[in-house]
Amino acid sequence: MPLLFSPKPWIVQKYGGTSLGKLLFEITSSIIPSYLEHSNVAVVCSAISGTEKSKGTTSLLIKAIDCAMNADREGELRETIDVIRDEHLVIIQEMRSSAGKVVYESVFEEVEVGIRRECEELRGFLSAAQTIGELSPRSKDRVVATGEKLACLVVVAALMSKGINATLVSLHDIVAAAYGEDQAQQKSAYDDLGPRFFDALVVEIGHRIESCGDSVPVITGFFGLMPNSMLRSVGRGYSDLCAAMTSVSLSASELQIWKEVDGIFTADPRKIPSARLLATITLEEASELTYYGSEVIHPFTMDQIRQASIPLRLKNVKNPSGSGTIIYPSPSGVSTPSTVSVSASTSTTPPLNAFISNTNTSISSFMSANGYYGTSQSRRAPTALTTKDSIVLVNIQSNRTTKSHGFLAEVFKRLDALGAVTDLITSSEQSVSLALSGLEEEGEVEVERSLGKCGDVQVVSDVAIVSVIGHKMRNKVGIAGQIFSTLSSGGVNIYLIGQGASEINISLVVKKDDAMTAMDLLHTHVLGIPHHMAPTPLVQNSMMKGPWLY
Repeated sequence: MPLLFSPKPWIVQKYGGTSLGKLLFEITSSIIPSYLEHSNVAVVCSAISGTEKSKGTTSLLIKAIDCAMNADREGELRETIDVIRDEHLVIIQEMRSSAGKVVYESVFEEVEVGIRRECEELRGFLSAAQTIGELSPRSKDRVVATGEKLACLVVVAALMSKGINATLVSLHDIVAAAYGEDQAQQKSAYDDLGPRFFDALVVEIGHRIESCGDSVPVITGFFGLMPNSMLRSVGRGYSDLCAAMTSVSLSASELQIWKEVDGIFTADPRKIPSARLLATITLEEASELTYYGSEVIHPFTMDQIRQASIPLRLKNVKNPSGSGTIIYPSPSGVSTPSTVSVSASTSTTPPLNAFISNTNTSISSFMSANGYYGTSQSRRAPTALTTKDSIVLVNIQSNRTTKSHGFLAEVFKRLDALGAVTDLITSSEQSVSLALSGLEEEGEVEVERSLGKCGDVQVVSDVAIVSVIGHKMRNKVGIAGQIFSTLSSGGVNIYLIGQGASEINISLVVKKDDAMTAMDLLHTHVLGIPHHMAPTPLVQNSMMKGPWLY
């Protein structure tokens, strides 16, 4: 019977390139097999990276694209593709040595042939592009997609060598299969449907997994070719979105994204050593953390799992028995289903697969135990902090030649023309302050020149955004005052203040040099987490529970 119709629940696991590069053996010999005992598993792979992303497969493919744009770099192009090929062949050779069974030799030989074939096709494609001197965005997508396919070939070989039947599922042509070969028709569908564009891709993914029969589907994280190119349409988090679409196509019981950290923390533990692991956060909080600097989850991914009400869990490949951080979505964004099979303990680490249980535990009880109350999941304290660097603050005082709405319209028209990203805004009738990100030094000059036609412009560089995130923080009276007084006591000057309409986020612009001081002060005095690690849960006050794990 095809696994798609199996009575066992589906779990979708997405593995990042760094995890596959460093911990492939643990993933394929321990983590995936342990879940197969109780569930069907679909695996989504990113392109393999080493210890540094800058030296990973995707980075090498981007370098190959650059070489293809210059006829004088033909030798460098050839060497780059050779490196990509050889790095994957070395992994297969290491598998062959450790397997020690002749029965798997045919598997290794077949995968080696596949790796060589993909790299030679890539070489021919880029050599032709080098001759022509042109490579379209969609053609660049085709090149980058090679990385995920090579990674999946390696994972398939690793699983097969452990006696686990696995099948490569390539999604490189999924858009054409869903919307036809005509690129204009694809773009029209993308423009007209918006986020619903991915619904047809979900259906197609389901069809391809069904054809795998009883084997484990190993799916390329790159899907396409997308209208306007994948990187323009989706961005670098496309493999997370692919995993979410796979979860929806299978009606999965859980989507797992495996990284090299235990989950989501109250702050970046590399910057704030006392940061605590969060047992859970809401999808809305995850969205805010992602936008304001934390690498949590792609926004399109959140849309997919919210619509399908699929829980998302972030896990650590180095600590697979840890419970990680789980996110329970809901279509409304403010409530959750009444029950789910999950361990509700916030003080102990559940065993592997503990979320698959015969006893349903109330999500509302689990959320309440972690500081989220009622159907609105209101919080009485902030959940986490994050920072976003490389911010430029622009203050514009109108020259009063237009009315207020005309002044603001002209400002944003000019920013749009420059492609500037506005993170925070505060305005009055005749002035506006903007926190912009992604500007190079030349971009700052161009912004000042263009906006100078709207009024007097002041540009402040070397600032950062510090964001305090907490779901429905309006129920915590005085939280804003506590934030401001805490920063004032530490001598941190605030240049701009912004609060979202949902009251999930209070963001502040401070000097770049003051950002870590602000984070440390807020983490200690507003979140109530001391610098030392307490052996027992902290009692902050009678109205407030901490969401962290110990």
